[in-house]
Amino acid sequence: MSQPDTIVGISGGVDSSVAALLLRDAGESIAGLFMQNWADDGSGDCRAEDDRRDAVAVCGRLGIPIHFRDFSGEYWSSVFEHFIAEYAAGRTPNPDVLCNKEIKFKHFLDAAHALGAERIATGHYARIARDGKHWRLQRAVDRSKDQSYFLHQLGQSQLAATTFPLGELPKADVRAMALAAGLPTAAKKDSTGICFIGERDFREFLSRYLPAKTGEMQTPDGRRIGEHPGVFYFTLGQREGLNIGGVRGFDAAPWYVVGKDVGRNVLYVDQGSDSAFLQSDRAWTETAHWISGSPPSSKFACTAQTRYRQTEESCEVSVEDTGNLIVRFGRAQRAVTPGQSVVLYDGDTCLGGAVIAATNAPIESRQREAAA
Repeated sequence: MSQPDTIVGISGGVDSSVAALLLRDAGESIAGLFMQNWADDGSGDCRAEDDRRDAVAVCGRLGIPIHFRDFSGEYWSSVFEHFIAEYAAGRTPNPDVLCNKEIKFKHFLDAAHALGAERIATGHYARIARDGKHWRLQRAVDRSKDQSYFLHQLGQSQLAATTFPLGELPKADVRAMALAAGLPTAAKKDSTGICFIGERDFREFLSRYLPAKTGEMQTPDGRRIGEHPGVFYFTLGQREGLNIGGVRGFDAAPWYVVGKDVGRNVLYVDQGSDSAFLQSDRAWTETAHWISGSPPSSKFACTAQTRYRQTEESCEVSVEDTGNLIVRFGRAQRAVTPGQSVVLYDGDTCLGGAVIAATNAPIESRQREAAA
């Protein structure tokens, strides 16, 4: 059997299935590879075996060979341990960003090269363009499905060895192609949420690694509203799971998480989704990653997203000598969350991004001043 030119990451979903279909129909020499990134934890909720069966069925239908690799050990040490440490510190991490950097475009790419392939392909909705000697990561044509936010940690060598066959296609066309080709994943529901948690209850899953530690829920001015099971179970802007009933002296409006004090185990809540305590117009980050290898300038204007599928916002970025960023937004942003990523764009081109370390939201600012 001749060595394939391209190894397609077959996840058992419709997007990767159609990515393989398109490459096969274009005459590419391809093979599939199924990655197991999470070991069965005995809960009965792991979808890996179902996904594996679907991946085998897809490759059988397409008439291409399939390989298997177990990256669960690498995933645990490179992604999951960081995920738990961030939650324990009161931050909200984004494991999909780290998974792409450490697993899909590192260990998967290495496995593809070991199989003799020149490049990899995935079902991500994004595009890659070449500009002279440099490679650019660009948004997908279907902006509602664009996944460049999760891919902003990729570099030149990774982009040079990657192709995204779905970058020019609307999701509806992808479904139609899968159906027309008789692929067994044509009607399969898209996966949502964090990959290793799946459909199970998030708090129950997290409690296995971060035991419950009850504490007070307070208003920003210190009035006790109720109890929480642990500050690390909640994120800024969250409404679900607070279980706050009618509180004497307050309107019947819904409550939202507006701040956390991990040291004192206090969860701050306020009423209204647009609470002033959720607003910030400045963020400080950890060391940034630049897709081209360097920032456009030490100070520049661009647009940014602080969460997936957010409408991009105008901002000014200052690059410090440490490589950290100061991002100043043109208008206040809601629930900019430490631990999440701020991803920067010039038009459709993704410049790179960084993990948010802090913001000037009122409760965060107050805590910094008290610690100074």
